[in-house]
Amino acid sequence: MSDGMRIKLDRTLCDGFGICAKHAPEYFSLDDWGYAVLVGDGNIPEKDRDAVQRALLDCPVHAILNIGERRPDETPIQPLREPDLDKLKIEDNEAEWGFTR
Repeated sequence: MSDGMRIKLDRTLCDGFGICAKHAPEYFSLDDWGYAVLVGDGNIPEKDRDAVQRALLDCPVHAILNIGERRPDETPIQPLREPDLDKLKIEDNEAEWGFTR
């Protein structure tokens, strides 16, 4: 990616190790309880990509996501198939696939 990367921090996953703030203090700070906070809007210029990538890779709980990445094969993600509610079996604890207890 020539024009940088874009990241997101999932604070619900953060366990406060602080490794991200060590590797990329310009983009991650720690709050009063020691949990990571993303500084800025998540757009990372090319010059800072290595430090942020190191923070992403070293995060023990994978709380940093690179949202600019694409699947290697560039295959579009298929939408989920909604169940046909008219044919859904609901009697006698029988599920859609015919399993009974």
